[in-house]
Amino acid sequence: MFGGVIGALGFLASSHVWAEAGVSESTILVGQSVPLSGPSQELGSDMKLGIQLYFDHVNGQGGINGRKLELKSLDDGYEPDRTAANTRQLTGKDGVFSLLGYVGTATSMAALQVSNPAKVPFVGAFSGAESLRNPFSRYVFNIRASYAEECERIVEQFTSLNVKRIAVFFQNDSFGRSVQSGVERAMEKRGLQLVGSAPIERNSVNVAPAAKTLATARPDMVIMAVTYKAGAAFVNAIRAEGVAPQFYTGSFIGPQALAKELGANGAGVGVSQVAPFPWSINAPVVREYQKLLTKADAKAEPSYVSLEGFIAAKVFAEGVKRAGKDLTREKFISAMESMHNYDAGGYQVSFGPNDHNGSKFVELTVLRRDGKYMR
Repeated sequence: MFGGVIGALGFLASSHVWAEAGVSESTILVGQSVPLSGPSQELGSDMKLGIQLYFDHVNGQGGINGRKLELKSLDDGYEPDRTAANTRQLTGKDGVFSLLGYVGTATSMAALQVSNPAKVPFVGAFSGAESLRNPFSRYVFNIRASYAEECERIVEQFTSLNVKRIAVFFQNDSFGRSVQSGVERAMEKRGLQLVGSAPIERNSVNVAPAAKTLATARPDMVIMAVTYKAGAAFVNAIRAEGVAPQFYTGSFIGPQALAKELGANGAGVGVSQVAPFPWSINAPVVREYQKLLTKADAKAEPSYVSLEGFIAAKVFAEGVKRAGKDLTREKFISAMESMHNYDAGGYQVSFGPNDHNGSKFVELTVLRRDGKYMR
C-alpha cells in the first residue's frame, strides 16, 4: 500500500515535471496582444474575431486530441511598450503555450524580444516586415506574404502601365520603413527612384505636413504604408492640395476599415491583399469562414483581416494536430516545419526547417465608389 502511494506520487511528480506550459489534459492556452482600443482597434478586433471563429469551430468538434483551444487576448493599443508588457505577462504569469495573431511590426518586434529568449512559438503575425523573416528565428512562423512581395507586385503592375513618378507616405517606425525599403528596391530593379517620401508618427492623423511635402513632388502615384485612419486622412488632404495621384497601399492598412473611413472618396484607391477575396465562393477556406461567421453573427461582415486571422488559426491548429497527443513546443515546431504545400482550403502554406515563410500570395484590388473591393 505504502509503495503504491509512493509510486503514484512519483508518477504525478513526473507528469508535472514534463508538462508543457499552457497545455493541460483539457486545454491549450494561446496568447495574443493586439490593439483593441485606439485608432488601429479594428485591426486587432478583426484578427481576434477570425482566430476565435476557428477556435470555436475546433472546440465544437471536441478540440484537438481531446484538448480545447483557449485564446487570451490583451489590448496593447498598437504601442510596442504595452505589447512587450503584455507578452511578458502571457509568457510568464499566464504561461501560454504559444503566441498567435499579433498586429503590427514594431509591436511584433517588441514581443519577440520577450518570446524568442523564452522559446515560445510566435505564429501568424499581421505583418509582412523583413525583420520578422530575417534573421531567421526557429520560433517565428509567418503565414502571410512579405511587404517586399506586396511592394514588388504593386510596382511591377504600375510601372508596366508607365506610372513611374512614385512617392511613399509612411509610418515613421519599423513597419513604414520596411515598406519604403521594399518600394525603393522594386523601383531600383527597374532603374527608377522615388520622387518623394514623407513620414507620419504612429497613432497620429496629423497628415497635413506630409500632404504638403508630397504635393510639391507631383507624383503619379503614392504608395501608403500607414494604418487606415492616417491613410484616409492623407488621401483627402493631398487632394485638397490640388493633386490627384493614384493611391495604393499594402494589406496592413485594414481594407474594410479604410473603405469605411473614405466612403465615396475611396473610389479608385488600390490595396494589395495577402488573403483570398473574403466574399468569394470559390475558395473552400472562404466558404468555411463565411459559414462560421454567419453562424456566430448573422449581421457580421466578412473582412480581409478577420479572414487572415481565421487562416492563421487554421494553420496553427493543423500544427497542433500534427504534433500529437503528447504536445510540446518542440513537437509543435517540428510539426509546423513538416507542412509542405499544406492546403488550408485554396490557400497554400509551406514551411521547412530553414524556411518559416508560409505564403507568397499577393492579389491587387481596387475600391469602388460603393465601398466594395473589386479584383
